[in-house]
Amino acid sequence: MALPHAIDVQTFIDARPVSALQWRLVAFCFLVVALDGFDVAIVGHIAPALRAEWSLGVAALGPLFAAGLFGLMVGALLVGPLADRYGRKTLLIVSVAGFGIGSCVSALSNDIVTLNLLRFLTGLGLGGAMPTAITLTSEFCPTQRRSSLVTIMFCGFTLGSAIGGLVAAHVVTDYGWRPLLVAGGLAPLALVPVLWWAMPESVRYLAGRRDGASEVAATLRRISPNADLNGAVFTGSPERQRSPVRALFASSLRTGTLLLWLTFFMSLLVVYLLSNWMPTLIQRSGLSLRGASLITATFQVGGTVGAIVLGWMMDRVNPHHVLGLAYMAAAGFVTVMGLATTTPWLMTAAVFGAGFCVSGTQIGANALAAAFYPTRCRATGVSWALGIGRGGSIAGSLVGGMMLTQGWGLGTVYGLVAIPVSIAGAAILTLGVSRRRALSSVVA
Repeated sequence: MALPHAIDVQTFIDARPVSALQWRLVAFCFLVVALDGFDVAIVGHIAPALRAEWSLGVAALGPLFAAGLFGLMVGALLVGPLADRYGRKTLLIVSVAGFGIGSCVSALSNDIVTLNLLRFLTGLGLGGAMPTAITLTSEFCPTQRRSSLVTIMFCGFTLGSAIGGLVAAHVVTDYGWRPLLVAGGLAPLALVPVLWWAMPESVRYLAGRRDGASEVAATLRRISPNADLNGAVFTGSPERQRSPVRALFASSLRTGTLLLWLTFFMSLLVVYLLSNWMPTLIQRSGLSLRGASLITATFQVGGTVGAIVLGWMMDRVNPHHVLGLAYMAAAGFVTVMGLATTTPWLMTAAVFGAGFCVSGTQIGANALAAAFYPTRCRATGVSWALGIGRGGSIAGSLVGGMMLTQGWGLGTVYGLVAIPVSIAGAAILTLGVSRRRALSSVVA
């Protein structure tokens, strides 16, 4: 009788080219974050119609934006530990269904208070879907291509945000704001049965379950039909702990967890501050609203290009150096934005560079976080980093408004914005040093 042979699932994946199943999973997660980006973006586009229909002042819209961001933060913090306990696929589908239903029901709102509450509930699903998609993609990628594939997948978010703006420009004018929310809800609900039927559960997650061997074998055969898996024992996922959150503060992870949280907080603070307030800041320099909108659009374009380029570099060079230096370069681009207010071409180039280095690097940081945490707490680690980062996004939205009310010059404003970007860069570089020392001590 042949003895069972042990197969490490990550080593199995690393030894083979990316299969059709893996590409399909990346595509599914791309669609999920694209729908996530669409839903997040449309709230800003329906704001003028809400003001007109309900006779709202500008100040009344602040709680609406904050409610959605707060929901994103809470959703990320809640769903990660559940995904580590009950499975990535299950929680991803629940999250997608949640924000689909929430968006549809939001269209029935008849006052701003009701809409605020429903946008918070929608945000719970949005906040849970993103980190779960990152985790699931990461656990199906070969190690040598993980960063590039995760960043390509996450580009769906910027694409979805852009599509949200294009659709809103036509739908809201002709049909009002409610159909836009319905569209943002029906699309993810239509995707739910497809995900349930066609998307596999993470083999890294299943390898840690006593009853997961048959499902792991079935999935690995779809990756490599000719592999000998008869009687195999699958390894590569340590036994899950009772509290995935507590695992983030194990001695080997504590420093990295805090540095990642600092990075995500500072990075998303700047991303949301620039995204929300850049058109107003640029317009104050004397450009028309149309010109300010066109220049601002290059920020998202730069972010998409940056994500692809930086993700490719992270698979070939020390990823901490790539991201840390990119954040430092972002501080320079942001500073130039404050000095180029009278030179539109230079301002456009600086905005593109800032998007490349801030938004693009934030997407790369998602991949870095997924690689940093072990399987037993990976979903929790990624989701809590994003949850803490959502606190930064809320702070960025508020800080931008506060700086505008102070009457400071654009050079001063952008100079201050460069500080948190520099802090994010220093945190990532410090994480790299910490990881190198930890690995050296293990080898020694």
